[in-house]
Amino acid sequence: MGYAESRRIRIYGEEFEVVSNPFPEGNGIAVRGISTRETEVRVVKLPLPILQAVGKKKAA
Repeated sequence: MGYAESRRIRIYGEEFEVVSNPFPEGNGIAVRGISTRETEVRVVKLPLPILQAVGKKKAA
């Protein structure tokens, strides 16, 4: 998904260290991550446009 080397993503105005593979969550996809502002692991839902962009990259 583009974060594999650093395992960090910036989303929703925060930077997260990703600590899991993507997994189904409700009607979308999420990852577990630790915010640079907090120490607890949180579930971060990935926005649909990101998932669509990844799908297009894989198809190409």
